[in-house]
Amino acid sequence: MCPISFLDCPSFLTACMTIIINVNCSLSSLDGFGVLVTLGGGSGEVLKFCARPTMWKFCPSGCDGIAIFVKVSRLPSQRTRSQVSCSIEVSENAAHRIEATAENIFPATKDHVTKATDAINRGQVIAVPTDTIYGFACDACSAGAVNRIYEIKGRIQTRPLAICVADVSDISRFALVDHLPHGLLDGLLPGPVTVVLKRGEDSILERSLNPGLDSIGVRVPDLDFIRSIARGAGSALALTSANLSGRPSSVSIKDFEDLWPHCSYVFDGGILPSGRAGSTIVDLITPGVYKILRDGSSREETTGVLGKFGFVEAS
Repeated sequence: MCPISFLDCPSFLTACMTIIINVNCSLSSLDGFGVLVTLGGGSGEVLKFCARPTMWKFCPSGCDGIAIFVKVSRLPSQRTRSQVSCSIEVSENAAHRIEATAENIFPATKDHVTKATDAINRGQVIAVPTDTIYGFACDACSAGAVNRIYEIKGRIQTRPLAICVADVSDISRFALVDHLPHGLLDGLLPGPVTVVLKRGEDSILERSLNPGLDSIGVRVPDLDFIRSIARGAGSALALTSANLSGRPSSVSIKDFEDLWPHCSYVFDGGILPSGRAGSTIVDLITPGVYKILRDGSSREETTGVLGKFGFVEAS
C-alpha cells in the first residue's frame, strides 16, 4: 500500500487532477516505465487506469522510494478521499505488461459488446476502432457525455461531432433523407464515408450536440463491433477521432495512450490499415448536388456512387 496525497483542483468532476504517489521501490529512475494505478474509496468505489508518469523525482527527506505524478480525470468522490487507498504496479516493459493487466482495456470482439453498450448507456466515453481510425464514442443524446468528449480532446465546442448509427435504416431517426434517391445511402454505406444531412425538427438528437448547426454528419462504419454497440445502445453514438485536437489520427491504441485514463474502456482492434486517413465527408443536403468537405480514404468510390445516381459536384 502506498501513501497518497491530492493536489487542489478547481473542478473535481471534469478537470484533470494530479495525484502524487510515493512508491516504495529501489529504482533510481522511472524513465521508460509505465504504471498501473488502482484507487479505492471507503464507499467501495474503485478506479483502475494505466498511464505513463508525467514526471518523477526522488521523494523528500523522510519518505521512501520515488514520487510519481500521474494526471487522471476521475477519482473517488470528495467525501471518501480521507479513506482512499492506492496500489501501484511498475512495469519495466510498460507496453505489454500494463496492457495485459489493465482492467479497462479489452479486445474489440463480440464478447465485449455488452460491456461497451453498458458504458454508453451510463453516459460514459469509450475508445473504439472504426473502419478508418480509432475514435471516442458516447451517447449522442447525453449532453454530459458529449461535453466530456470535448474536454478529453481539448476541442472547442464550435467544432461539430459526427454520429454513428448501426444501420442505414436508422439514419432517418436523426436526419432528413426523403430528398435522396432510393438506394443512394445503401450504395455509400456501410463504409468509410460521413454523409452530412439536415437534422430536421423531429430528430431525437440532443440539442446541445453541435449547437447552432441544423446539419449532422452521419456514419455507418463497415465494422461490426462499433455498429453492434450502437445497435445495443438503441441510439446514435457521438463519434470523433481518438486524439487531442490538432494531433495526428490514431491507428492503434498506443497512439493515444496518454488519453486512456479518460475513457471508461479502451477496445483494442489492433493496428488499422487506413494510413491515418479518416472518412470521406460529403454534404448531401441539396437534392442532386454533392460537396466533398474532406477527401478522406474513399473519395473516388464515393463520387463514383454519387455519379451513378445523377448527382453533380457543387461548383
